[in-house]
Amino acid sequence: MTDPAALLAFADELADAARAAILPYFRGEHGLENKAAAGFDPVTEADRASEKAMRALIEARFPTHGISGEEFGEKPSQDGYLWALDPIDGTRAFISGLPLWGVLIGLSFEGRPLIGVMDQPYLGERFRGFPGGAELVTRDGVRPLKTRSCAALGEATLSTTDPYLFKDAEAEAFARVRQAARLQRFGCDCYAYCMVALGTIDLVIESGLKMHDVAALIPIVEGAGGRMTTWDGGDALRGGRVLACGDARVHAEAMALLRG
Repeated sequence: MTDPAALLAFADELADAARAAILPYFRGEHGLENKAAAGFDPVTEADRASEKAMRALIEARFPTHGISGEEFGEKPSQDGYLWALDPIDGTRAFISGLPLWGVLIGLSFEGRPLIGVMDQPYLGERFRGFPGGAELVTRDGVRPLKTRSCAALGEATLSTTDPYLFKDAEAEAFARVRQAARLQRFGCDCYAYCMVALGTIDLVIESGLKMHDVAALIPIVEGAGGRMTTWDGGDALRGGRVLACGDARVHAEAMALLRG
């Protein structure tokens, strides 16, 4: 197994390449297209440029590693390592000129999350998760990440990207948790999970996620002392219905309400 510190350093190289590819497009002409046959699923030239830059580096340095990317599909792994890339998580925020988006770079080994990076190029913030910890890297230096204590859902701040994305039974389940929480904040995409790790938000609830949406965030949240599972307490690496919490007590309470 390759040294996790070396792999984390390489993930930083990927994040640097993505920053350079994306920033010229932010709050400028970004070549917006709609991928959806029905509805609206935006993609930009910045998304494509970011993923292409990261894929090229992985294929040159680690040709036996697998790659699962949002825009250009999957390359199977030959050695158990799989990079999950979301070149811009929060494209709707990106095209709206809001800085609540990020580059997600996750690496798993034999189906287990190993390291994760969420990079916010415009703000110059990089959240890093790795075996044994998590940290925030900014222009001012490095600080460890630690989730905050929260004894009950009634004291908690809850986030989801968009409550209207939940339908039918999922909407009812989310409403039960939302009504029990003290405060709700919406529209933050991957940034909300990093705020759980930072200790400013207590839980995030979402559904319909893919591996590239979560693989980078699991090591960050869990490295900071939190929990990230499916709604029924299972493995979140493949996405689906995801629950991320900073305190195990809130996780248990929220999971009970989601189950109904």
